[in-house]
Amino acid sequence: MRPWQRLAAHLHHAPAVLVRVDALQGSGPREVGAWMAVTATELVGTIGGGQLEFDAVARARAALSTGQIADARQRFALGPSLGQCCGGVVWLSFDWLSAESISGLRERLEATQDGRPIALFGGGHVGRAIVDLLGRLPARVHWIDSREGVFPAEVPDNVQCEHSEPVHHAVSSLASGSRVVIMSFSHAEDLDIVAACLKRQREHADLPFIGLIGSATKWATFRHRLEARGFSADELARVTCPIGIPGIRGKQPEVVALAAVAQLMQD
Repeated sequence: MRPWQRLAAHLHHAPAVLVRVDALQGSGPREVGAWMAVTATELVGTIGGGQLEFDAVARARAALSTGQIADARQRFALGPSLGQCCGGVVWLSFDWLSAESISGLRERLEATQDGRPIALFGGGHVGRAIVDLLGRLPARVHWIDSREGVFPAEVPDNVQCEHSEPVHHAVSSLASGSRVVIMSFSHAEDLDIVAACLKRQREHADLPFIGLIGSATKWATFRHRLEARGFSADELARVTCPIGIPGIRGKQPEVVALAAVAQLMQD
């Protein structure tokens, strides 16, 4: 269940206070837009933990006990008084939520999150593991496969599935700025997708990451075939293969997914 769904389920029965990072000066534990919902007994989401979150929870629960929010925007200096050494200043907003807030809650909360566009080609075991991870992260995932019936019946809210045959035709419709990960069931499909991405990069230069699952041997073969299609050494240097941050070992789908997602979330 997504955080906003947990919150909506609670609001059917009791109110909550939404605490959101409204502004930030200097360093802080979370980015602007990060939020948590405080109920009488639990928290949904986080604004970074530590004394800042502890104090915010106390103020939100005080509001719940009195039935009103005394100060809707409050300033917190992350210094000695809070025992946090971030050194910045955080402004938090406090909003009352009730059953009337359920309508539009998803749009209200998810709009505050930075969702970097990620395009994933391939619905196999690693692809599913990647989607499971990205479903809990600030990302907008475009998940593409050429096969019918590959996608699970339920996917996270931030995932859009597309059946595309031939699969590389979907490259033209990717959101600008997409980080692309290629791991289809077929090496032939992988090659066509990489070629389509390189052509788009040549024309628009709007794909900051093109990653291909596989070994150095696979990439050496692909490099020769892509050179034969007219791609230069500089263009081929745009492709990352193998994918994944170094130092994470193991070939289980979940381990490969962890390394790949960590790489995708890097700036």
